[in-house]
Amino acid sequence: MNARADKWLWAVRIFKTRTDAAEACRKGKVLVNGLEAKPSKELKTGDTVSVKRPPATYVFKVLALIENRQPAKNVPLYAENITPREELDRLAEAQNSFFVQRDRGTGRPTKKERRDIDKFGSESLDDDDDDE
Repeated sequence: MNARADKWLWAVRIFKTRTDAAEACRKGKVLVNGLEAKPSKELKTGDTVSVKRPPATYVFKVLALIENRQPAKNVPLYAENITPREELDRLAEAQNSFFVQRDRGTGRPTKKERRDIDKFGSESLDDDDDDE
């Protein structure tokens, strides 16, 4: 049994939609065994699939073929993430340097929190003026 690259990428939840998976293949962001893959590329068990999603390139090993989308808990039966440690470090570095860290679930600052932030920022600027 063979499976199309775009269907397999969608089925193992690497892409949210099959259209996204097919588009990534057409743009050259998906490599199968080191070669660019069209959406219709037939995968085989044991193939390595590389997906370029800046800032990192993820690498997966095909453990089994599937064409129907699976629950997230079943994904390890079909794909093994063999992404090199350097790529994962690059991803963590990009996440830490780009955004100000906020606790998960806290959402946007409230109006009062925003005023406190602005007040804190203006006080630190006023303190700098006193030093001159």
